[in-house]
Amino acid sequence: MQLSEFDFPFDPSLVASEPVIPRDRARLLVLDRATQQLTHRHVAELPVLLKPGDLLVVNDTKVMAARLSGVKKSTGTSVEVLFVKDLGQGRWEIMVKGSFRAGQVIEFDQQSRATIVKRDATGTEVLVDSPVPMTQLFQARGVMPLPPYMKRAATKEDHRWYQTVFAKHEGAIAAPTAGLHFTEDLFRRLREAAINMVTVTLHVGPGTFKPVTTERIEDHQMGGETFHVGPETANMIIQTKQAGGRVVAVGTTVVRTLETVAKEKGEVVPMSGESRLFVTPGFQFKIVDALMTNFHLPRTTLLMLVSAFAGIEPIRTAYEAAVNERYRFYSYGDAMLIL
Repeated sequence: MQLSEFDFPFDPSLVASEPVIPRDRARLLVLDRATQQLTHRHVAELPVLLKPGDLLVVNDTKVMAARLSGVKKSTGTSVEVLFVKDLGQGRWEIMVKGSFRAGQVIEFDQQSRATIVKRDATGTEVLVDSPVPMTQLFQARGVMPLPPYMKRAATKEDHRWYQTVFAKHEGAIAAPTAGLHFTEDLFRRLREAAINMVTVTLHVGPGTFKPVTTERIEDHQMGGETFHVGPETANMIIQTKQAGGRVVAVGTTVVRTLETVAKEKGEVVPMSGESRLFVTPGFQFKIVDALMTNFHLPRTTLLMLVSAFAGIEPIRTAYEAAVNERYRFYSYGDAMLIL
């Protein structure tokens, strides 16, 4: 398939720079795959849009405030470093702009620094020298890594806004944004409606946002992201399927996690690993029956996944309706529910 098939006309003024408060007051565009009907609702209406016995699966990864300001020791040039993944023994995968070579040092304060040990086409790695753990440094000085399309600096409010209420396991550099719409009150009403919830973990990394630069989308290679599916989640999914309920994935990261396990094991079982699953139209979904997701950028793997789930033309029609109705787009924006 051609990359151009995943383009759509867009008004940049629709990009949300902050969330709706309360979170569940965000708008929800509902797409019924059987009838192709679109309806305009709100996230707070999920208890009546879903059915008793349905199972919500959410991603409980926690975003690290992993963007740190530092200086290049050799020149004194200011730099911003995004710490992506802890590789163990003081080594980290990072993202940083500018010219660097192995051996160069970035200083964050008088005691904490990172030395470049690798920088090539596959990525950049550093060896950290600090008297405190990096997680402590993130808490003291780190900035939330907001997506660049927001075109603003992160604020103190983003430490709360850019985190789901169920975030538990730290390790992501971006929020699983469909989960940002949930509140404790909404979860209470979902439970009262006999709609259960379980968690998986996928630490959102650069792989989710890696630009597709190949004209044939099949030539694109996904980056790896660490995931975990626990026994309670696996059992609940099996029980839900057996009882005739639907597995409702909250976000594309949940889809990739569950379908990665299903592809490797034939069904969902407890498993940890690394997902490089690239979901494109024609993919055969084995586990996910419904999907709640935010609106995505054109020409991205996220839009391709949603198009695989609902169909290219239905998604194109839905996105046109969302633009015409002035839905708010991207991380802090509104959402879709695809049934």
